[in-house]
Amino acid sequence: MHKTLGIIAVFCAAILAAPHTLLAQSAPSASHPTKIIIDSDIGDDVDDVFAIGLALTSPEVEILGITSAWGDTQLRARMIDRLLIETNATTIPVAEGIPTKAQSTFSQAQWAKSGTVPQKSHPNAVDFLLDQIKKDPGNITLVAIGPLTNIGAAIDRDPATFKKLNRVVIMGGAIRKGYGDMGYAPDHGPQPEYNIYSDVAAAQKLFASGVPIYMMPLDSTQLKLDEDKRAFLFKQGTPLTNALSTLYYQWGQPTPTLFDAMAVAYVLDPSLCPTTPLHITVEKDGATRESAGTPNANACLASDSDQFFRFILPRLAKPFPLQR
Repeated sequence: MHKTLGIIAVFCAAILAAPHTLLAQSAPSASHPTKIIIDSDIGDDVDDVFAIGLALTSPEVEILGITSAWGDTQLRARMIDRLLIETNATTIPVAEGIPTKAQSTFSQAQWAKSGTVPQKSHPNAVDFLLDQIKKDPGNITLVAIGPLTNIGAAIDRDPATFKKLNRVVIMGGAIRKGYGDMGYAPDHGPQPEYNIYSDVAAAQKLFASGVPIYMMPLDSTQLKLDEDKRAFLFKQGTPLTNALSTLYYQWGQPTPTLFDAMAVAYVLDPSLCPTTPLHITVEKDGATRESAGTPNANACLASDSDQFFRFILPRLAKPFPLQR
């Protein structure tokens, strides 16, 4: 009898100690959408626009705003403007992040610069993020799918407000697998991942912030949009799929890897990428290593590619705009 009571007590204590972990396993619904802000370095790799497109077509989330990150953040904000115009989603605010001297190429710059996009100023991304948290503390999920410069600056400016986020879902890091580890050959082990090593200091601040972190690393996000899937999607002829098709060809590489789309997909349906509590240390070179200590992140170490694409492709292909 005492043994049974002890087990129950331990179980209850575990529940109370990890409310965010348990709550995150419940998918949102259209009647109770999850409020999100997306921080994106849209315009380099093409996966960002697929991630944002997935959010736009999913009534389970309410997009409070999209912030541009890394490099030419003014041009990235203009690209977000154009995407929202093309998809009739212009009520979503766009904020401009901290510009940096990025080494990467803005592969979709021509699309970002063209089109009938009115010139306009954008609010500062750090101000916007902190203001939104203050308006609705405890209820906002930040989806970070680029280098974490804006996030680091927000923590520097007002760590107490930043800590009132419900959680941060990031595409970033590599725990046990590196680039190209697809299960066809022996894994060569983890390596620094782009979004983390681009701004190591900001990543270190995030992992020390005390905010619940849900981490979609290379281990679970190397999801290839192959030729058959592209053919299905691009022939739909909706405003969104037309934009995706154009940006894919402007990106100019054969097969996209939809790293960033998994971060949004996880928010919509956590079963797509089950997470494991880990203590993650961000090293000086940007490596994200498992280490001893109290878990500071929930990391998805594996995902089912077929399940992922069966989930996202019908959403990306649906007529747009949605009737909300």
